[in-house]
Amino acid sequence: MKDLICDEFQNTVNNLLIRHHSVLDVTSKLNEATCRVNRSVIKAVTDCGCVSVEAKKIQLPDNVESINELKSYLDNHLRGQLCQQCREVVISELGKLLFYTAALCNTLDINLYDVFIKEYKEAEALGVYNMR
Repeated sequence: MKDLICDEFQNTVNNLLIRHHSVLDVTSKLNEATCRVNRSVIKAVTDCGCVSVEAKKIQLPDNVESINELKSYLDNHLRGQLCQQCREVVISELGKLLFYTAALCNTLDINLYDVFIKEYKEAEALGVYNMR
């Protein structure tokens, strides 16, 4: 069922994408969409203030014995939660990013679901050795 939804999404994108059909257009729109996602998160911090960033160097003790223990020292530096308005903007921008990701897959004759499954299998197989 999930692969069907992903395939339907990719087909819909293919049917809708008329103006930006060149690989150059698609990659530039994908880059623009990435920037807009970043900008929407930044605006949540700087304009709205519903979230803030408190960043500092992560201090790890020398005697960490496991990945689970290591995770307890990690911090995403984000404080607060997105308000409803900022959440909707971020979701909208992420949607456009997915749209242009699907468009690039279409342009290169790649199945988006296959990309997702390949990445999922690699993450599962490599586990913590797949840290990016």
